[in-house]
Amino acid sequence: QLQVVESGGGLVQPGGSLRLSCKASRFTLQYYAIAWFRQAPGKEREEVSCISTSGGITHYADSVKGRFTISRDNPSNTVFLQMNSLKPGDTAIYYCAATAIGEVAESCPSYFEVWGQGTLVTVSS
Repeated sequence: QLQVVESGGGLVQPGGSLRLSCKASRFTLQYYAIAWFRQAPGKEREEVSCISTSGGITHYADSVKGRFTISRDNPSNTVFLQMNSLKPGDTAIYYCAATAIGEVAESCPSYFEVWGQGTLVTVSS
């Protein structure tokens, strides 16, 4: 079974930074477009960012634009989400998702067939 595993979540103060990692297990992430989603308590899941297979195209939600950066290191089979200037409103479980069906172009793919279990990010003083 294809699987991605997120890591790097934790408790951080407002204004702080975290870097999340998404690592593939049993498949090569190089051929997959990747997205990060988040879901806060009582809220719907929100797409945060996505990155094309080459890493050359990225998209961000307006709520994180200018603060978060998505990147990928295909040799290590890992995608990263660098989160700076964190706010309490960024508190959520962050999920990594992968698709070999769609690609990032003018927007993020609409379907992802591989999902991780999530990592919790808490922004609080």
